[in-house]
Amino acid sequence: MNVLVIGGAGYIGSHCCKALSQAGYTPIVYDNLSKGHAHAVKWGPLEVGDTADGERLHDVVRRYDVRGAIYLASFIEVSESVVDSLSYYHNNVANTVSVLQQLQSIGAFVFSSTAAVYGEPKTIPIKEDTELHPINPYGWSKFMSERIIQDQFASGGVPYAILRYFNAAGADPYGEIGEEHEPESHLIPRACLSVLNGKCSFPVYGSDYPTRDGTAIRDYIHVTDLANAHVLALSHLLDGGQPDIFNLGSGQGLTVLEVLQALREASGEVLDLRFEDRRPGDPAVLLADARKAKRVLGWRPAITEPEDIVGTAFAFLKSRALRDAPVYLRQLSA
Repeated sequence: MNVLVIGGAGYIGSHCCKALSQAGYTPIVYDNLSKGHAHAVKWGPLEVGDTADGERLHDVVRRYDVRGAIYLASFIEVSESVVDSLSYYHNNVANTVSVLQQLQSIGAFVFSSTAAVYGEPKTIPIKEDTELHPINPYGWSKFMSERIIQDQFASGGVPYAILRYFNAAGADPYGEIGEEHEPESHLIPRACLSVLNGKCSFPVYGSDYPTRDGTAIRDYIHVTDLANAHVLALSHLLDGGQPDIFNLGSGQGLTVLEVLQALREASGEVLDLRFEDRRPGDPAVLLADARKAKRVLGWRPAITEPEDIVGTAFAFLKSRALRDAPVYLRQLSA
């Protein structure tokens, strides 16, 4: 069965393609390569195209007789969304409408959403029925897309699974694919790249949170486990399961310092930490209640130890650095 993976050349998309292939599906990657990488497409054909190009997308869906789709082509940088909100609303909302218009004949639509739709929740852990109150354009763009997806189904459209990610992290345990954002903004790969670059100072934003060591707590879910959840959600819908919304997280929180300690164990190197003020809008704790995904989809995270999550990320980035240094390191840590 052919499954369209829109944004399949990116970080999470490429891991989804591997998981789909292992489950017996053929992933058809549709990506404009503005953020993704052609070399990460290994388990099926690559069709280069934009989500705004309805005619091109329609041709790909028809030609491959696509039966389901996973949508991962959104912009994801919170700070960028604040300074360039219109680009985020155009890509993340308007283009979602464009994509849905071309997918009315398929049997399942799995949508990549985010915990950012919750904003700063009043209760922890966060359940799917927690009040939604985004605090930045990125979160609002996902909020709007979720509503559009639900409304199109109610009017006779495609069955959906909306997956709200917490903090995706790590890399393929076999080193085939990993996180390659340019430049990199996420904690774990930035810290890994700082070690590989031999940088002497690494910023930690906030040391006075009401947590066990004063740094913010986040819920890190290994990208392989995240990818497997997409496959389970797709199969659930194709087997006649009801459309639904699912949190995807480990339910286990790590502080920033605990993440950096895991990197020390993986790399043998110690970063010189530079403590700075909290960033506006950063909550002290974000933890997922992911029991619904476990109950309905049968999903069980398998890579949960901090050393394994951080270790796979470091191993992948180290292998890329050894192969492509110094250009690769300069690009990703800019």
